[in-house]
Amino acid sequence: MAQLSKFRVAALTCAASLALAPIAAVQADNHKDKTSVSASEATPPIAKKVPHTYTHHGVTIEDPYDWLYDKSYPTVDDEDVLDYVKAENAYFEANMDPLEAQTEALFEEMKARIKEDDSSVPQRRGAYLYWSAISEGEQYRKIYRKPVDAPADAEGEVILNQNTLAEGLEYFRLGAFTVSQNGRYLAYATDTNGSERYTAVIKDLETGEMLSDEIPNLRGGLTWVANDTALVYTPSTEEWRSLEIKLHTIGQPNDTDVTLYLEEDQSFSVGAGLTAQDDYLIIASGDNETSEVRFVSAADPTGEQTLIRPRKKGVEYSVDIREGELFVWTNDDHVNFRLAKAALSAPSEWETVIAGSDEFYLTGFDLFKDFFVTEGRLNGLDQVQIRQYAAPQTIQSITFPEESYDAGLSNNPEYDQTKLRLSYESMITPDTVFDYDVANNSLETLKTQEIPSGYNQADYITRRVEIQARDGTMVPASVVMHKDRAKILAEQGIEGPGPLHLYAYGAYGYAIPPGFSTTRLSLVDRGFAYAIAHIRGGDDLGRKWYLQGKLMERTNTFNDFVDVGRGLIDMGLTAEGMVTASGGSAGGELMGAIVNQDPSQYGAVVAHVPFVDVLNTMLNEDLPLPPGEWQEWGTPITSKEAFSFILSYSPYDQVSAQDYPPLMVTAGLNDPRVTYWEPAKWVAKLRDTKTDDNVLVMKTNMGAGHGGKSGRWNSLYETAEEFSFILWQMGMSSEEQNGG
Repeated sequence: MAQLSKFRVAALTCAASLALAPIAAVQADNHKDKTSVSASEATPPIAKKVPHTYTHHGVTIEDPYDWLYDKSYPTVDDEDVLDYVKAENAYFEANMDPLEAQTEALFEEMKARIKEDDSSVPQRRGAYLYWSAISEGEQYRKIYRKPVDAPADAEGEVILNQNTLAEGLEYFRLGAFTVSQNGRYLAYATDTNGSERYTAVIKDLETGEMLSDEIPNLRGGLTWVANDTALVYTPSTEEWRSLEIKLHTIGQPNDTDVTLYLEEDQSFSVGAGLTAQDDYLIIASGDNETSEVRFVSAADPTGEQTLIRPRKKGVEYSVDIREGELFVWTNDDHVNFRLAKAALSAPSEWETVIAGSDEFYLTGFDLFKDFFVTEGRLNGLDQVQIRQYAAPQTIQSITFPEESYDAGLSNNPEYDQTKLRLSYESMITPDTVFDYDVANNSLETLKTQEIPSGYNQADYITRRVEIQARDGTMVPASVVMHKDRAKILAEQGIEGPGPLHLYAYGAYGYAIPPGFSTTRLSLVDRGFAYAIAHIRGGDDLGRKWYLQGKLMERTNTFNDFVDVGRGLIDMGLTAEGMVTASGGSAGGELMGAIVNQDPSQYGAVVAHVPFVDVLNTMLNEDLPLPPGEWQEWGTPITSKEAFSFILSYSPYDQVSAQDYPPLMVTAGLNDPRVTYWEPAKWVAKLRDTKTDDNVLVMKTNMGAGHGGKSGRWNSLYETAEEFSFILWQMGMSSEEQNGG
């Protein structure tokens, strides 16, 4: 349950916005308006060309689709722009409507695997047990609590019903959610248009009444301080940047809110949270490679702040405090990070507790009363380690039953805990919640994801393979398939290895773990192999793995993906033209790059909110994204080298006159991260330039942003729509398509 757990500053990375987070699928409303135009009758929209050039570093570039960028953004009211986007939506529907029965069948199939009436495992925080639940037919969860000493069969109190809040709204998303330390007040924030500008309100849980306080334009979280009399928050600038930490005193007007910290570097962003014992407020500032952290008494947040260490380019660190001692997670002397400690009186003098290691990638730590936990990866596999303060080199490792898996700490809000809440899954094992008894070194299964329509783990096999990329680097991939794949394909008249769907992200150090997916089964049960490529740009194999996919090594990410696909073909798991692929956000950039580089490999590609107009966006410092992202992609405004390199791979700029695979593209009109015109310009240029007759469709979500529309069923329908497109293009559709 997001935001209910204690904010663990030890896990706070001070990266800027991480604005291009992985998107598996942009959500869409399944009750869409229908078009009367069939695919055979529809004409692909042809965007007009308006002469436009720009020059940087002596290089002049023509961009005739620049007009699709409405310069009044974030307001989009240019009629020509809106007409084009709507025309693309109509063309999308004309192509997809003949597949409606198949899409609906996939949706119902996916829906049948989801327990409609479900709840999370209760967890203690203070005097209460908290959990969330969702009922049959509902789109959103309800948040419950009951006293710890209440009878086991006692019903909980609904403290927040998201369904009620979302009533009558086209879009709804719950952001920050936090209960005061004394359990009386609930502060929560909501976004009702997808703009990612939240409004926070406060509910008195004793009376059920809403307080008069309202904090608009919220960008960051909410943290209770000053003995539950005030909230720390991060407002948004006009450019969607997080540069300020403010303090709101309950019952006081907003114009009396106090600025605790103001960041002057536009490329940085800020965040705040409490330490393990709730006694200090941590204020962290940073970008994608540099950190700076301060602390102040949580009881007196306007008091004197202590700077731990001044920022130094390339040095990242985050902290937590226990029993008057400072713990520091940092990469100051090793790329894979070390754990250090210091006295509060001398916070910059760091003494190593756990040294950095070439083998073990330390990704974070958590402090508890009688022990602490380190998390990381060894040979690409998740590690959860219990350590004692008196003997930190002695490791009590939690062992898991499979060779490849996704595991880590879950919701552990209490400082004094004897059991740790863990989450675990693999490509073939549904999501499982454990309690680990530290003293007894034993795991207790609390809940395993229920699949109502049925699931037999023995029907599926998973493999972890390594494929050599063109520069000699061995890139791992996790693969899952049905054990009777050959038989399933034969029953459909498909000879040979069959289709394979390949997914990756490859940016910001986000690893894509070998986790479980119920929706994925709709492809696997039809004979697809499904693979996750653990490419550079993520930190799957350590921090160096991430660094080898950013800045002037960015193209390693694209090459790895292409080479993994080729390697899987060579292994006989699929064939030329039978690889399908998908990715979103920065993973959408990946999709744009791979279809430019090796289009014949792919039978269908889906790009969700794709970051494809990289050069133009990184040159526009007035947009929300660029200042905080230059450390990831480069600074083409000032660097000719960065300009030339980004130009050499930017998917939009590198569209060429060649055959492209069938493409499905999505966008969000209100998206502040990957602005709508990026996919719109890309699609317009592709349609004008490519030499094939393969289908190219784009759907722009007119009422939402980066994550699409809200609600679990809307999201699920979008996945069904994506899979329907893929099956159609692979000749495995259950319905006849009338052209395209």
